[in-house]
Amino acid sequence: MEFDVVIVGAGPAGLSTAIRLMQQAKAASQELMVCVVEKGSEVGAHILSGAVFEPKALQELFPDWQNMGAPVTTPVTHDDIYLFKSDENATKLPHFSVPKTMHNSGNYIVSMGNVCRWLAEQAEQLGVEIFPGFAASEVIIEDDVVKGILIGDMGLDKQGQPKDSYVPGMELRAKYTVFAEGCRGHLGKQLINHFSLDKDSSPQHYALGFKEIWDVSADKHHAGLVVHSAGWPLNKETSGGGYLYHAENQQIVVGLIIDLNYSNPHINLFEEFQRYKQHPVIKQYLTGAKRISYGARAIAKGGLNSLPKMSFNGGLLVGCDAGTLNFAKIKGNHTAMKSGMLAAETLFAELKDPETLGGKDLSQFADAIKNSWLYDELYSSRNFGPAMHKFGTFWGGAFNTLDQNWFGGKLPFTLKDNSLDYAQMKPSNEAKPISYPKPDNVISFDRLSSVYLSNTNHEEIQPCHLKLKDSSIPITVNLAVYDEPAQRYCPAGVYEVITDESNQPQFHINAQNCIHCKTCDIKDPSQNITWVTPEGGGGPNYPNM
Repeated sequence: MEFDVVIVGAGPAGLSTAIRLMQQAKAASQELMVCVVEKGSEVGAHILSGAVFEPKALQELFPDWQNMGAPVTTPVTHDDIYLFKSDENATKLPHFSVPKTMHNSGNYIVSMGNVCRWLAEQAEQLGVEIFPGFAASEVIIEDDVVKGILIGDMGLDKQGQPKDSYVPGMELRAKYTVFAEGCRGHLGKQLINHFSLDKDSSPQHYALGFKEIWDVSADKHHAGLVVHSAGWPLNKETSGGGYLYHAENQQIVVGLIIDLNYSNPHINLFEEFQRYKQHPVIKQYLTGAKRISYGARAIAKGGLNSLPKMSFNGGLLVGCDAGTLNFAKIKGNHTAMKSGMLAAETLFAELKDPETLGGKDLSQFADAIKNSWLYDELYSSRNFGPAMHKFGTFWGGAFNTLDQNWFGGKLPFTLKDNSLDYAQMKPSNEAKPISYPKPDNVISFDRLSSVYLSNTNHEEIQPCHLKLKDSSIPITVNLAVYDEPAQRYCPAGVYEVITDESNQPQFHINAQNCIHCKTCDIKDPSQNITWVTPEGGGGPNYPNM
């Protein structure tokens, strides 16, 4: 099948690209064939975000969004920001003492899954073809030009042989292909390597974000209240922060973001999140409530310093596939949308000529970004992450408050963090073991019951989508040196070390549990695990995350 533009990923970046393309085509009375492929079973099924949403880009895309029924209806009414000093103590910080980027006046608490479903409806009304349940498995590259994508075969057994249900993949070819897969997109990662797009950038940095949704009683629900925290349970060697948002329909969303540059292989990221919920500031809202959903997703937080070149022969990278999140605001949805809109404007300027064959490196996309508020935001927050990594939570926070509140992010120097997140892991015998409390099944829970709430499912008999470059490394290197940290960094219990009949350790992969967070692809200290797309429609089925 041939199109003018193929877009990989129906998230905020991909859908904004499609919508802006068709808006321009409609205004110019020009026909464009645009399709969006989405690996989730439906649009929104794989979307997980906090999310406090800044409507800046939405306002540009649809100036009448409020009257159009966009699911952006719960304005932030109040910000509380805490420093958790211990498992019992916390100090509420005055607003002047935290970076102004953390303030949320004018923003909304939303479900980005529902926002993306709404954006997909608008895109389809404009003539965009959206194919959910179709996973882009390969990039078609000919003569060093991206020509489109290959949809993965369906109905293969574990050895990759066709079953009775076999359906061969198909080629979707286009003049230009836009990659909007989200953080650590598996095709975006290949393109960055193939075209050396990151040769002038700092390494990308990542965090893992957890999220749960709870139904709470009316007396504990304060629609529009936003709570952020720093400190406990994280410490000097583990940075990050927590959040709790009072959303619509008497629901609270609670989560913890943990930077993936931590060094202690004994840290269990899921258990840190379970501990976080036991803090009195958080627990007060969850006591007597019901947990109804769970998920986790990696976050690209390197910002401007880690942004790769976003154009190449025949295509563009947008949104978190490139790393446009503004970590100073802990927000990436509005920046992802803006990057997609700028991509659409760059593409349409080229496609206005119906005779164009495509395939160019649209390097003018970099100029479009640099001349936009997206670049201004990323530039002003360029020191935020490196300061936290170099100086720690307290002094890094103090530096960022000074930088943002007094200098507007325009200090005359740029901090860089050129370390690699996975390379920070210490050998297990050099790190302090950690004992975690058992779940109480009221506030804290185990991983498997949590994965159940993510509605995760994969066709069981299919090739494993978690590829090991060397099947011996998990035992001979990762277990021997690091006590195999995959057992603890995976938020879904995918990886286990079990013993066989001869009492020898074996590495076992429960691929059925995978919630597509990409942490293993990022944090494995041997860089031995590569996440690739399973059959289309597999993975979590988030209702309103």
